[in-house]
Amino acid sequence: MLPIFRGLTPLQIAGVARCAERVTYTPGAFIIEENSVGEAAIVIIDGTAVRVSGPELASPSEPVVVGSLLGEAAMLVETTYGSTVVARTPVRAVHIARDALYELMLEDPSIADQLVQNLAKRLADVAEVLREVDTLLGGEIAAVAANTQTATTAPSAAALPAPTP
Repeated sequence: MLPIFRGLTPLQIAGVARCAERVTYTPGAFIIEENSVGEAAIVIIDGTAVRVSGPELASPSEPVVVGSLLGEAAMLVETTYGSTVVARTPVRAVHIARDALYELMLEDPSIADQLVQNLAKRLADVAEVLREVDTLLGGEIAAVAANTQTATTAPSAAALPAPTP
């Protein structure tokens, strides 16, 4: 199950599935395009897709695994996609449109409550990781500062007395 939907009941998951649109992409088709307006999240169900642009792209293309949720924020808020993903083989996917999800959340507000809780937990997890990184960096900065201080206060060779014969 996708992390954003954890805690939803089987009936609520079925509701999300009913409001989703099944889509098939042909090889070479854009699944999402960087900087285009996102109105839906896309779940890759089957096939091969690759990310060809976007932040932290480590190579000319990165595989997108089956089960990936693309453009998650687009099903909740107005946003633009941050990457481009292209189908390499026929790709079956599910679109979860913001409008359809909003209608479902109006019918069952507890879905919205659970999604908010899931997002809040993920943000708290990210904040904890950032605190850990800050602590590690703080320790490294202190060590570098201490080494720099030691290097600048050590006597130079010219200041040392000449060895006695």
